Amino acid sequence: MEFIDSYKRLEKLCSEVYGENHGISAYMDEMVKKYDGSYCVSGWNEDLKQLKHYRWVRNQIVHEPNCSEENMCIPEDTQWINNFHLRIMSANDPLAQYRKTKRCSEVQRTKQNDISEEFIYVESKHEKSSRKTTGCFAFIIGIILLVAVAVLVLNVN
Repeated sequence: MEFIDSYKRLEKLCSEVYGENHGISAYMDEMVKKYDGSYCVSGWNEDLKQLKHYRWVRNQIVHEPNCSEENMCIPEDTQWINNFHLRIMSANDPLAQYRKTKRCSEVQRTKQNDISEEFIYVESKHEKSSRKTTGCFAFIIGIILLVAVAVLVLNVN
């Protein structure tokens, strides 16, 4: 009964997290919704596959005649379930890792946007000062030309 007891413990934990009776199924549903989970988290597909397998094993043991832990499980199965429970408790499970990865990506994207906005601000500030310089330069050239024309006109008379 070790496998079933471990499965029940994991089921209870996931049920508490998701507020549903079928917590492991809710956990798996959440994984399936994350279309990019396997790209963001190493071992994502393997964990999902194992969870599906162990749900199937549990259902066989509970609902099918002549199915028992003795003929359906090995000690490593129980160990995997226990380890997955620990991974959830330590926020090292696939969905927790996914959230961390996405949060880091968001922070990096925000920093990148901040840097881009700062670059645009500095660039536009430079453009404004360059326009001022160009405007002043044109004004000075205009005055010089005006003075030159006045000198020519006065010298001609």
